[in-house]
Amino acid sequence: MSTMMQGVGRAYVRYFNDRYKRSGTLWEGRFKGTVIDSERYLFVCMAYIELNPVRAGLAAVPGEYPWSSYLHNVGQRQDPLVREHSLFWALGNTPFAREAAYRDIVEAGLPKEKLSEVTDATLRGWALGGTGGSLAGKNFPRRATPMAKGRRKQSISVPN
Repeated sequence: MSTMMQGVGRAYVRYFNDRYKRSGTLWEGRFKGTVIDSERYLFVCMAYIELNPVRAGLAAVPGEYPWSSYLHNVGQRQDPLVREHSLFWALGNTPFAREAAYRDIVEAGLPKEKLSEVTDATLRGWALGGTGGSLAGKNFPRRATPMAKGRRKQSISVPN
């Protein structure tokens, strides 16, 4: 994903700037992403993303934001770019049951602790849910929690 975003940043931004006679970057800051424990955090992250435009004041409700997948996920619009995760399919036996369950998840919102947990993991590049669940014991280069404060104690080896 990072390599793809780097390619977009190089090719598309050049095209866009040439076309509109401008210079500079299109996006603020660097691309950020994180590994998540799907079993524990998929719907938390989906609700976080769907509610971002509402938190930013860009829309009153998630369905008003034109680039959101919310309307697809609640069955009000078909979007060929959206692929449902297997856990989404497990929300119900019928499309109506899945859509209603997803609507309930997003409308319930996120508690402050979940909101800050997802934000912290994303901004710091930590694995979300790496201390337990399906990510436990997996070998990937992401920390799940902050390191201990202060300098690491160095072991001093004394020759015999």
